Amino acid sequence: MSVTLVAKDLAGGHGHRILFDNLDLTIAPGDVVGVVGANGAGKSTLLRILAGIDPAESGSVALAPTDGFVGWLPQEHERVAGETVAAYIGRRTGAAEATARMDAAADALGEGTAGADDAYSSALDHWMVTGAADLDERIPTTLGELGLSAPGDAHEVTAASLMTSLSGGQAARVALAALLLSRFDIVLLDEPTNDLDLDGLERLERFVRGLRGGAALVSHDREFLARCVTKIVELDLAQNSTTVYDGGYESFLEERATSRRHARENYEEFAGKKADLVARARTQREWSSQGVRNAMKKAPDNDKIRRKAATESSEKQAQKVRQMESRIARLDEVDEPRKEWQLQFTIGEAGSSSTVVSTLRDVVVRRGDFVLGPVSLQVNRGDRIGITGPNGAGKSTLLRLLLGHQIPDEGAASLGASVAIGEIDQARSLLLGDALLHEALEAELPELPAAEVRTLLAKFGLRADHVSRPVDSLSPGERTRAALALLQARGVNLLVLDEPTNHLDLPAIEQLEEAIDAYTGTLLLVTHDRRMLENVRLDQHWIVDAGSVSVS
Repeated sequence: MSVTLVAKDLAGGHGHRILFDNLDLTIAPGDVVGVVGANGAGKSTLLRILAGIDPAESGSVALAPTDGFVGWLPQEHERVAGETVAAYIGRRTGAAEATARMDAAADALGEGTAGADDAYSSALDHWMVTGAADLDERIPTTLGELGLSAPGDAHEVTAASLMTSLSGGQAARVALAALLLSRFDIVLLDEPTNDLDLDGLERLERFVRGLRGGAALVSHDREFLARCVTKIVELDLAQNSTTVYDGGYESFLEERATSRRHARENYEEFAGKKADLVARARTQREWSSQGVRNAMKKAPDNDKIRRKAATESSEKQAQKVRQMESRIARLDEVDEPRKEWQLQFTIGEAGSSSTVVSTLRDVVVRRGDFVLGPVSLQVNRGDRIGITGPNGAGKSTLLRLLLGHQIPDEGAASLGASVAIGEIDQARSLLLGDALLHEALEAELPELPAAEVRTLLAKFGLRADHVSRPVDSLSPGERTRAALALLQARGVNLLVLDEPTNHLDLPAIEQLEEAIDAYTGTLLLVTHDRRMLENVRLDQHWIVDAGSVSVS
């Protein structure tokens, strides 16, 4: 079914705080709308309003036809205890809700409830539209296509597997499976690229580009945006503006840069003209006042002619002042573009480590049926290494071996002397628990006074309402910024980043890239962010696949 979603004069926010307003947006079949903006600008709020989950502060959202099937797939950081893969997919695709609705309508029909015929017919139509009729048959095939279901594999994921038993990479692929199995007319996706490997990203891109209906998505993956979106909605918190840009992501970047340059130029022209008029008015006012004082001081009481001339001159000067003030009042006011808050930081560097930072010699690690190795690798001081590979291939295991966090089953692993490690792991496990944020960082940075720790956190956008909250209550993005604050405060000479861009907004990712580029120590970077791999200076590329490591 061809469905169009139309939002008119839309405003959204929390309580009395309006995050965006005056938004007019149409999502027609074939449209892929990318929603961008800093964290906290209201991107997820916008998707929830478009999905009908939350009410708008003002404005309207309408579907044509009105029975269109809109699917909202939010980020899910916590898995539901006891939920199977099949139940998860049924919930995410809307099939489970449609089945429950049809069953309730069937019960009402059996009881002879008034209007049950129409209710059952509507519920049955919706059940068919969701694809619930053959969902159970389609699940195994899709799991197999995503490399999750392989008979005989000890790590096989089936429809009956519990979501809580899956690794992060497996859970990400099941989330992708739910998307691939869905049959929404309009699909709304919140950070669908998180935790996907390169193969998963390519599958997601093919799905999004092949949609017959429309889509709106929030993503901080720049390459994904560049490959998929047909228009951009920017929620600019600093300028308190909402702008829709037609065209792809690269076109948006160019148009926004041009718009910001023109806004700055217009303001500077206005400010310069106003400053000139104000200065001239001030000079005229001073001349007028000086003329009056001189006339009173020098002119004799009986010199009426000179007094009259001085008075006329003073009145002329006052008239010029009034004219100048009138010109100032007639100027079209141009507001100064506000500078948005930006994460700006550097990575603190320690003294030099030994020449050889880490060595693996014929290392083998076994985990059930999975085997990593034998691997022989060496990291030298100053190496900048990018590490990629499919989820579950052994990248995190490789990092643990290199850092001395895991002992190999065979072979030898050794860490060099004077190695100061700074690490952000994929789970952000350095900052977990029920300790308040400022307490957790004070424990990690005992040499810093408490006031300096709070100041440090504030530089990373973590202010009073964050520092007094338990670490576990923070969002993944907030925990990532806290981990970055630790990197700035500590001195490191071996920087290890495992998927550092997850949950960071676009401005923060760009700042992180600049900090990594300026860092001169040894770097191990695990990422599926293709733009980051292009932008960050690297001298080696390690590819981890099926328990082996190749170097290029």
